[in-house]
Amino acid sequence: MSRSRYDTLRLTEKDLDFLVETTSPGVIDKIRLKEILREDEGFRNAFIEDEKVIRRVMDEEEIFLKISPNLFFEILLRKVSKDLKGASYTLEKMGTLKVPIFDAKSVAEFLSRESLLHYLADMLSSFTKVQTYVVSVELKEGTWEEIRFSDFDLFSLMALAEVADEPYRLGLYKRIADLCLFILGMFPDYAERDYRYPFSGQLRPEFRGKVRIPPDQYEKEGKKFYKLAAEHQGAKETALSEVFWALHEDFEKARKPLNFISDHYLRQRRQKLFG
Repeated sequence: MSRSRYDTLRLTEKDLDFLVETTSPGVIDKIRLKEILREDEGFRNAFIEDEKVIRRVMDEEEIFLKISPNLFFEILLRKVSKDLKGASYTLEKMGTLKVPIFDAKSVAEFLSRESLLHYLADMLSSFTKVQTYVVSVELKEGTWEEIRFSDFDLFSLMALAEVADEPYRLGLYKRIADLCLFILGMFPDYAERDYRYPFSGQLRPEFRGKVRIPPDQYEKEGKKFYKLAAEHQGAKETALSEVFWALHEDFEKARKPLNFISDHYLRQRRQKLFG
């Protein structure tokens, strides 16, 4: 079976230095230790899950100067997985209340699939720097229009996906689905506040250039676009179909670890990390 790039995320030289310095500062042959970390996946993961590593990541404000965003989020996701294995439920917000849902074990099992954990880490790291693009679109023969869009703008991405050539649609499908998952996972409060006023509960008005959708629509769109990504020929050729199908079928399980990170680890740092 072919492997996707999410089976194991590559550690940068900076990542390796951080792990060795944190877990084994007295080791003599650091070069050999870093080679083992590159080559042995189990050894690598044991270092990433070390409590000393987790404490540094949680405590140091400028952590991205020392490690890659990919490693940062992989560390947090592995901590979530460990925490959920020892829990019996997760908390689900319903109105103003948080209700226990007895799904912690199934969410932890979802995260135990390395390709999915690595995908989520890579996805979260992609939102630490938002890109803006300008593309030319042919509206009709001989008539072109330049469209400026951000890869954090859901509706611009959807509009572009409708007119993009087939080879480019996979990246757009992926980004749209990722954005829906990211918003519901890391900023669920934004999804609700953007749709209705927090105190009165009244729906916010729509105006030109600003479309509002209810929070549950993000899940519907996310599942829809992960399915489109899974069915795309490019996903099949790069061994990504299985990952996209899993995210389509278990969107809720993919959201829960992100909610946990947002609530327990990053609530005071979300805005700084994701701008």
